[in-house]
Amino acid sequence: MVKDNIIPNHMDIYWHDYTGHVKDKPITEASVPVKAALIGRVGLMLLSCGTGAWRVRSAMNQLSESLGVTCTASIGLMTIVYTCFDGHKTFTNSLALNNTGVNTLKLDKLERFVKKFPKEGVHKSGEQLQSELDEIQKLKGLYTPPKLGLAAAFACAAFTFLLGGGPVEMICAFIGAGAGNFLRAALIKRHYTLYMCTILSVALGCLAYVAALRLGEMIFHIPGEHEAGYICAMLFIIPGFPFITSGIDLAKLDMRSGLERLAYAVIIVVNATITAWVMAMILNLKPADFPDLALSPALHLLLRLVASFVGVFGFSIMFNSPFRLACSAALIGAVANTLRLELVDLAGCPATVAAFLGALTAGLLASALMKRLGFPRISVTVPSIVIMVPGLYLYRAVYNIGEMSLTLSAPWLVSALLIIMMLPLGLICARIITDRSFRHCT
Repeated sequence: MVKDNIIPNHMDIYWHDYTGHVKDKPITEASVPVKAALIGRVGLMLLSCGTGAWRVRSAMNQLSESLGVTCTASIGLMTIVYTCFDGHKTFTNSLALNNTGVNTLKLDKLERFVKKFPKEGVHKSGEQLQSELDEIQKLKGLYTPPKLGLAAAFACAAFTFLLGGGPVEMICAFIGAGAGNFLRAALIKRHYTLYMCTILSVALGCLAYVAALRLGEMIFHIPGEHEAGYICAMLFIIPGFPFITSGIDLAKLDMRSGLERLAYAVIIVVNATITAWVMAMILNLKPADFPDLALSPALHLLLRLVASFVGVFGFSIMFNSPFRLACSAALIGAVANTLRLELVDLAGCPATVAAFLGALTAGLLASALMKRLGFPRISVTVPSIVIMVPGLYLYRAVYNIGEMSLTLSAPWLVSALLIIMMLPLGLICARIITDRSFRHCT
């Protein structure tokens, strides 16, 4: 199928060709290929939402058990190779996505589809089930590019305060991140390549930050010491979902998925940080520490709670979360991230240990609340700790590498890597504590 004179590199799959010859026949009585097509499609759709291999395989297994077949699957970031057999016939299939991303709305719908399947789905035909999946597949994003730009603007402004920035840096980051993520969302909607979306959106974010700052200097005579915040205008690009899910997959020895997700996250980070470094060279900017805000501990604590809530809420909206789900993640993130920051400032806790404890807290709170709210755990836990990913550290590491200041780069890079390792580890430990099925190697 040709769209806009561009021939797709991935051919469309006509799922309704695999619904069996008898349209009103319950799928439990269908052939192995019909059952396998449903199992594979659900797995592929879950994979497209950004969830990890362990969750995808669990869903495929649950469907397989209800359909009376055995399923084995090898799952990556973009592909699934799986085999279904019932003791008499075997069906092997290979499926691939044309792109990946994060969509917590679809993830929630698919989780509910899988959960209801043993009681309701088994009585429906393959045609009916494929039609239900069609409706989920057709779900459009809840938010337009302007709204996604606004979500990124609030998230990065909050991020700026949490990193030590003041009102000037927050306003400029608001403008820069808003413009950058608006462009990114618009490019993604038109199916442009990952590299192009990343490079152009980060470049625009940095440029918009500097333009806003220079305009403020001209009109309001703002001093030039606020340039350090330009780094915050690009933090909307942080690949928190693949970073965290890669760690979870590696913990479950899903090596293929874990390593592929990690490589995907590294691609985004490298492209973003190099672009920001080039923009810094062009605009004559240098990373520096933020001026001291001189806030009392009580006020700082309160503002951190508010900023953490706003930041996590913004990131959740960027992941296409419904309002109620975004609020749930924001409440958890406000508590967990504020705890992390206070442990560092008041208790002198190492940043890596504080990151682990913050992620652990987020995981435990999510486990307690999700049983009542009914949302997929990953759609709450990952947005709640994305704000803990050290994007500033990663940028400073790459900036100093570009300047060939390897001695200055090493501490930033090592600190960033240790914190990134600790975040999924905290979620993994919380999952081990609260989820009996996760803690066993079966």
